[in-house]
Amino acid sequence: MITLHWVYALAGAIFAAFALLGVNDTSNPRARRTAAFWALLALSMWAGDSLGDLGNGVLVLGLVALAASGLGRGGGMVPDRVRQERAERFGNGLFAIALVIPATALVGTLLFKGVPTWVDGKQATLIALALGVVIALMAGCLWLRAGPIVPMQQGRRLMDQVGWAAVLPQMLASLGAVFALAGVGDAVGGLVSQAIPQGSLLGAVIAYGLGMALFTIVMGNAFAAFPVMTAAIGIPLLIRTYHGDPAIVCAIGMLAGFCGTLLTPMAANFNLVPAALLELKDKHGVIRQQVGTALPLLAVNIALIYCLAFP
Repeated sequence: MITLHWVYALAGAIFAAFALLGVNDTSNPRARRTAAFWALLALSMWAGDSLGDLGNGVLVLGLVALAASGLGRGGGMVPDRVRQERAERFGNGLFAIALVIPATALVGTLLFKGVPTWVDGKQATLIALALGVVIALMAGCLWLRAGPIVPMQQGRRLMDQVGWAAVLPQMLASLGAVFALAGVGDAVGGLVSQAIPQGSLLGAVIAYGLGMALFTIVMGNAFAAFPVMTAAIGIPLLIRTYHGDPAIVCAIGMLAGFCGTLLTPMAANFNLVPAALLELKDKHGVIRQQVGTALPLLAVNIALIYCLAFP
């Protein structure tokens, strides 16, 4: 049976390839340090279960130390002449390669759940997504007549450009799980309960919506903030005390958290990575453009919870 371990093995192989291809990159003044960063990620993917909690903790500290000391950017850009030639030859058809990935993920999710003896049904979406990446990679190499080393080199160059921000979402999601297990939600709930006027439904709704946004700003991930704020305010106050509809409270509460995603550099994959890829002079330029959308949208989400969740 194909399980999530196969996906981890594939990801580890890709990171290992990035490390091997970049270790002697003379265009990168910090080539060995950068290669060591990707090599540690490969080790995490391949041997995370075997390392145990202490080993994984040491590995994470190693990643942090390498990132803090500074990573470099590798070379290997496809010549402008070649890129222009391919753009003129294939046109918008090049986007078909990218669309292979979501299409495979969608079809695979539906199909794999019907053959549980072949694929772990609980992880069907992630397995289908990984399969889509492999199919898109093969299709691109065949269509563009490029050797397999070309996408690996370009992937390495892209990941070098993004740097440590590429793994920040996973780190922050793990932090959210740690917070939940440590009882941070209960502690926050106790403090918020003292600040909310007794019997004030509106105050509880505002505290929940703002709390979701603020915790997302701190943690960079609404999925990480959700268990903390739902345990602190959502379940004990909005659902149990005021009998709110759990589906509405939780669904719109997540949307309130996503408003915080628009406002924080901690949401690196949304706000820092695009700035890095586009080589913007202002690395926080994406966030500045999103403030005018995030704040009104947060107010609307709070109002929707108050108006729709309570009979």
